[in-house]
Amino acid sequence: MIEFTLMNGNLPEKVAQKLDSLPTAPGCYQMLDSEGRVLYVGKALVLRNRVRSYFHASANHSPRTQALVAEIADISWWVTKTELEALVLENELIKRYQPRYNVRLKDDKTFPYIKVNWQDDFPKIQVVRRMRKDGARYFGPYTSSRACYETLDALRRVFPYLDCDRVITGKDPRPCLYYHIKLCGGPCIGAQTREEYRQTIEQLMHFLEGDSDRVLRQLKEQMERAAENLQFELAALYRDRLQSAQRIAEQQKIVTAALEDLDYVAVAQDQRTGDTAVQVFMVRHGRLVGRDSFMLDGAEVFQIGELSGDKSSEDNAPSVGQKTAVIGAFLQQFYDNAAFIPPLILVQSLPRDVGVLTEWLAGRRGGKVELRVPRRGDKVKVMALAEENAAEYLRVQQAARAADTNRQTEAIAELQSALRLDTAPTRIECYDISTLQGANTVGSMVVFVKGAPAKSAYKRFKIHGKGSQGAPDDFASMREMLRRRFRRLAEPANNTDPAKAGKKEDETWRIMPDLVIVDGGKGQLGVAVEVLQEFGLFGQIPVIGLAKREEEVFLPNAPDPLWLRRGSQALHLVQRIRDEAHRFGITYHRNLRSKEQVRSRLDDIPGVGPKRRKAILQHFDGDIERVRKASLEELMAVPGINRKVAELVMEAL
Repeated sequence: MIEFTLMNGNLPEKVAQKLDSLPTAPGCYQMLDSEGRVLYVGKALVLRNRVRSYFHASANHSPRTQALVAEIADISWWVTKTELEALVLENELIKRYQPRYNVRLKDDKTFPYIKVNWQDDFPKIQVVRRMRKDGARYFGPYTSSRACYETLDALRRVFPYLDCDRVITGKDPRPCLYYHIKLCGGPCIGAQTREEYRQTIEQLMHFLEGDSDRVLRQLKEQMERAAENLQFELAALYRDRLQSAQRIAEQQKIVTAALEDLDYVAVAQDQRTGDTAVQVFMVRHGRLVGRDSFMLDGAEVFQIGELSGDKSSEDNAPSVGQKTAVIGAFLQQFYDNAAFIPPLILVQSLPRDVGVLTEWLAGRRGGKVELRVPRRGDKVKVMALAEENAAEYLRVQQAARAADTNRQTEAIAELQSALRLDTAPTRIECYDISTLQGANTVGSMVVFVKGAPAKSAYKRFKIHGKGSQGAPDDFASMREMLRRRFRRLAEPANNTDPAKAGKKEDETWRIMPDLVIVDGGKGQLGVAVEVLQEFGLFGQIPVIGLAKREEEVFLPNAPDPLWLRRGSQALHLVQRIRDEAHRFGITYHRNLRSKEQVRSRLDDIPGVGPKRRKAILQHFDGDIERVRKASLEELMAVPGINRKVAELVMEAL
């Protein structure tokens, strides 16, 4: 019999029940906290073995995994037919919930691509953030829009292309400026035929794919053919383009004599901090045509734990190296969004789930994909170069962060001096009210510690009293929010309240701020002073008001506002904190408004009562757009929703 326990006590009853009912099938699982937030998403070949391994009393987990297990209050899972299906589902869930214990790209933004609208007669070139199945050709992803535009600026001098909104008929009376500076071939005035223009764009795409030798041959042939036909101006044009293309090609280092396509993926990690960087070298037709660098979050969780489904027995959950697991997680996320997947990907070490990963990659590529560790020759040297670049990128990012830390320290010192505070404002809390004509009024509290946002300490307040409905009253809303916050600080913890029995108190409420900022002028500041006086905290906690229009700082009992020096680090810090409070509050307000819209629309649908409405909202996370865009099958997947009701919902929304 296996003994299960938490690191700091017994298992929650719900978790213990779930562990007993886990299936012995492949699938995907979620770890949730007491508030239903997704902490971690994983996949497994055998769900029962993998999930139960987290709770073995004898397990030697890393500190981060121990922290994860300590927060788990519930477990949910999906059974799949194969481990490949589990991998696909895992990708979708990680993108949807961004769990903080999963390895993930540090920026959750979408990366830019170069889009060639090849489906059109006269393809135009764009920089876009998402790939679509629209017949266009996509190249990327690139780590920044700047990288896209720099690439296109260089190539446009060789392969002039359209980026205007004209409908190309060849009969326009005059071209635009780009034609005169030789950055467009002028198909709008008939200076270039459809076939000639498409040939130019095709050469551009070959160049983006790394097949520069082929493009250079074509340009040379075009130059020689024009010269033979005594078209000397055209020959000179092709000569200039050929020379420009040769200069670009020379920058693409030849790394292999074989004209092969492959990627190198290398990881560097600071063992002290857990900071992790990944470098991707892209080799096309034997040339190093590009490289991308990424920072990862959550890499420490896999120091002991396993990324993929295990093949272990229940009694002996295996462990893998952190680098191996990080590589596997990165490959899933990077190639899920890549416009091109090469047939060969070289890595420092193979992930445990190499079989299912290569099967998934092959499905996305439409052809065979091999994951391999280079063992000898030039490939080992290039991998070493990729590792050096990953380490250097990590060093640069850490240096930039250290510089930011210095600026934050300077800002705090400046703010302390300007406000004449006795101690440095290490912990700053800022409060803002968001409303629309008095409806769905919400309050936001953001916390900055040592000049950096402490997002885990952010709080949201749904305003219930005066000002929440009807005529807006920002003062009453601010008063309610501040009273709810500082009552928790001033009053002793109430452990005898039956309503709170069994609930763990949030200790962050008990931390006293070094400075309180309220968004607004003298009126909001007056409310803050009243609340602090009510709880005996005025004089212990400094408080200021920040007006939006002129960035005036109001102090208690001071007739005139204080002006922080323009361009100073102190002013930048205060503005950043205020803007973050506004953003956080507006986001919550919009979410409530969207849920209210969904709720009111669902109430009007025949056959949708409170129970079904709640099921729909829970299934789609209260997202109105997801409900509107849901297919009939997706709506029928909601518990309690049959075909007739699903059709009514689709018709109504």
